[in-house]
Amino acid sequence: MKASNVHWKEKLSGSIETALAEEVDIFETQIELRKQGKLDEKLFAETRLRRGAYGQRYDNGQRHDGKQVRSLVFPTEYRDLTKGPTTVWDAPGMMRIKIPFGGLTIEQLETLADVAEEYSDSIAHVTTRQDFQLHFIHIDDTPALMRRLAAVGITTREACGNSMRNVTACPIAGVCKTETFDVTPYAKALAYFLLGHDDVQDMGRKFKIAFSGCAHEGCGLTGLHDMGLLAATKTENGVEKRGFKVFVGGGLGAVPYQARVLAEWIPVEELLPMAQAVGRVFARLGEKKNRARARVKFLIQSLGIEEFIRLVLEERKILPEDARWTEYLGDLNAYYNEGPLKEAGSLNGHRAEGFDLFLKGNVYEQRQAGYATVTIKLPLGDITSTQLRQLADICRKYIKDTVRTTVEQNLVLRWVAMNDLPTLYADLKAAGLAEIGASSITDIVACPGTDTCKLGISASRGLAGELRHRFESGDIGVDDVIHGLRIKVSGCFNSCGQHHVADLGFYGVSRKIAGRTVPHFQVVVGGQWQNNAGSYGLAILAVPSKNIPEVIKRMTDAYRSDRLESETFPEFVKRTGKAKIKQLLADLAEVPAYDENKSFYSDWGDPREYTTGDMGIGECAGEVVTRVDMDLSEAERMVFEGQILLDEGQHQAAGQKAYESMIQAARGLVRASFFDVPEDPERIVQEFNKRLVNPGRFADRYAGNKFAQYLLDAHAAAPESFSDETAHHRIEEASLFIEACHSCYQRLGEELQTLVSSAR
Repeated sequence: MKASNVHWKEKLSGSIETALAEEVDIFETQIELRKQGKLDEKLFAETRLRRGAYGQRYDNGQRHDGKQVRSLVFPTEYRDLTKGPTTVWDAPGMMRIKIPFGGLTIEQLETLADVAEEYSDSIAHVTTRQDFQLHFIHIDDTPALMRRLAAVGITTREACGNSMRNVTACPIAGVCKTETFDVTPYAKALAYFLLGHDDVQDMGRKFKIAFSGCAHEGCGLTGLHDMGLLAATKTENGVEKRGFKVFVGGGLGAVPYQARVLAEWIPVEELLPMAQAVGRVFARLGEKKNRARARVKFLIQSLGIEEFIRLVLEERKILPEDARWTEYLGDLNAYYNEGPLKEAGSLNGHRAEGFDLFLKGNVYEQRQAGYATVTIKLPLGDITSTQLRQLADICRKYIKDTVRTTVEQNLVLRWVAMNDLPTLYADLKAAGLAEIGASSITDIVACPGTDTCKLGISASRGLAGELRHRFESGDIGVDDVIHGLRIKVSGCFNSCGQHHVADLGFYGVSRKIAGRTVPHFQVVVGGQWQNNAGSYGLAILAVPSKNIPEVIKRMTDAYRSDRLESETFPEFVKRTGKAKIKQLLADLAEVPAYDENKSFYSDWGDPREYTTGDMGIGECAGEVVTRVDMDLSEAERMVFEGQILLDEGQHQAAGQKAYESMIQAARGLVRASFFDVPEDPERIVQEFNKRLVNPGRFADRYAGNKFAQYLLDAHAAAPESFSDETAHHRIEEASLFIEACHSCYQRLGEELQTLVSSAR
């Protein structure tokens, strides 16, 4: 892939469009070579991913008159799929569009509207990394789409793939009342410095960077990134200098890791070279073969943070000097200059119906007197092409090019004069963009889930849409007590919806009930959004999808009635304890018989009977299913006990209990294919390997043997000494391994039943 490392002056002068155009030319040639069979599919997959072109799931949604319904929020918006793909290999896919630090111009809004309408389904989707995504894109259309974007300075390069992903930053940086300083110009500089940089083209997996100006808020989420940069100042010889506290090795995914401190403080002059040094160490030493262990968090775990720091500092010493490291600092105002369209004012005049609620929930008064930031709440992160154009027209009336996306899938308008707020509200309302409650409990974050993601297990967007309806209808009451809670939903364990840092998080799983597959969500509690993702929650039990609204209702009711004065939700969860919370929700885990209530056997937003794949049921299923389910249920009980022990500060016992739960789950699957069930952990692991892992029976279609490896690693390390952090990791791994055992039995039940019948 040709490097096009972008100079900041090129960005300002507009010649970046030339560099991006060259990239598109190269990609177009590669598409043609792939069609001719002259480019290997594996190589082509990586090159298209690095240019933002993803495959997507497109046969799992509702259909109407031969068209695919894409959005639960805008159900009249369709993509005509009757013509089918233009080649054998180009089924409709997804295009991710990179928006560094979330910054957008008005012209870019209009271009996004155009390409969404012309190449997609007229819906643009804001992601949790401040990107845009367009769905149902045909590969033949991608070069033209990319050129349209490049003409206004937008790239899709390295939005996906094994690359430096979009650099995110707090959307109110520069106008925030509590920030140390504005991190925007530094985020912008780093984003363009690393774009196409030769030193970060050979990484085993993706690398994500985030900036924050405040330690106590959650806007930047520096604690959950591969590299987090927190604004900090230091006084030397009476002069205050800007710099950053640097974190590395954070990440969510299946097993979340809290970032470690790489440096307590570096001056801004060291920002770019330090990031380059970290990238080089990761590219050189990071795992390349086993993708499950290829993130920087695992490299740090393997080396130890002290050794990783030593290697980075040594790498920094040998970096060849680069003028770009500090050149942009010479004139920050020229590099990044933002201000108002109108003079400051004070709020006055007529207030339309609903304005006061909008003012309370969507408006933030900037540190610059007389100006405000307005958040546009986008249901499920979606906005139509028509609305994007209307928004562009609205922006021209009130602001300059000061629009940003947020990690909570919304849009922010900055530098609005306070006296313009009533008329801005009226204009937004006319465009259908004045929904109240941004960043509240009703502003639910959700990944694509089974709508379009190949890894989706449960309908995260469907659930989020249903919860929105329950809040709007009053079925789940909202008041000041629960208004600020955050709900985040992922369609699988990978945490694209950031469920680990929600007050109430959910991720999709499935269960087999009397021979039928039922969509479920694991309920995750104990997470914290504030303090830049201050703590990660843990799953406490799996509940059928159709009962999740009642989970929300019970949890919020309990918080209202039982909280102490001024007690936050994470504090309430910690004081109440997971055992009591699980008891509160226990009956919701039950699934009614199919003939009693068939709705439980389909997912939200999809009337079809839910399935993760066809599987027959043999005559002996009753006994075998019951025994295996009992074994897996026992494993779930054990890992939950591990959580309780962890909450009590008994991390050694917690880690050991998690390991034992994995052995119990493995024993359950071995029982399904081996009449004489072994008791010795060593023998259980041997048989598990022999009967399930080595023949490829345990491997998941997408995760491979990733979760089996959790067991093998834990067993190889036993007995081991656990810290609070490593016990937390082991509990996460155990929970995921048990889920994988459930999934394995659902996939292979008939085959395993045949094996056990033969054994008998």
